Amino acid sequence: MIPAKFDYVRPSSVDEAVRALASGGDDTKVIAGGQSLLPLLRLRLAYPERLVDLGGLDELRGVRDAGDALEIGAMTTHYELTRNPLIKEHCGLLAETAALIADPAVRHRGTLGGSLAHADPAGDLPAVIAALDATLVARGPSGSRTIKPADFFADFLTTTLASGEILAAVRVPKLDGWGYRYEKFHVTAQAWAIVGVAAVARRSNGHVAEARVGLTNMGSVPVRAHAVEEAAAGSDASTAALAAAAAHADEGTNPPSDLRAAADYRRHLARILTGRALAAAAGTS
Repeated sequence: MIPAKFDYVRPSSVDEAVRALASGGDDTKVIAGGQSLLPLLRLRLAYPERLVDLGGLDELRGVRDAGDALEIGAMTTHYELTRNPLIKEHCGLLAETAALIADPAVRHRGTLGGSLAHADPAGDLPAVIAALDATLVARGPSGSRTIKPADFFADFLTTTLASGEILAAVRVPKLDGWGYRYEKFHVTAQAWAIVGVAAVARRSNGHVAEARVGLTNMGSVPVRAHAVEEAAAGSDASTAALAAAAAHADEGTNPPSDLRAAADYRRHLARILTGRALAAAAGTS
């Protein structure tokens, strides 16, 4: 199908992009890499009156060392996430997960900010950002503000970005010395995850000192598995102990039932994949 008619704006600065968004109102959409929005436009599931293209904003690209964190521009592509030496050194989970997204063509066009702002709970990166306890930086008419993942993802395909705001960057804490793993179950290599699990763990003296777990496609937003984190903290770094902690993975979740999987099957997958991801992150597998 052909998209509905819309006005097109390609700003030359973030401030100009914010003004274009604010003046357009609720019928204005941002386009970054276009890998999520363009299919919706072609199917006429989205029909904005104005499209603001961020593709020319180089200030929203790249990775900067910010001391105890990395600041990643929202227009940084998935491919760049897999290749950047700072991300590989200080946040390997992000590089590992980005390499599993879709196919090379999508990874070269899709962006970190686009994936997060699209807020699809079946997407891989929202759960990773939750597990990393990252901070999202929004720019709007009133300036910049920071948002934690739990406050950013509001509902299915919905964020708390206000009218006129764009997601400008993501600050990811450096997890030097932490293990990590993203476990993803999908029917075909390029399909959305039926369930995914992002896990990071810090090991000390044969025990798990701290663990964080984010779940993909286990609710209308990415889910932090807090019950798993509490059970894993202080436990032996053994397969059996981490499997016992992973048995709590589906607590507090509300997974969907659809043509690909029933909710109960997703709950089962969450427990199994969490055990695997934790074991790998803690270095026991």
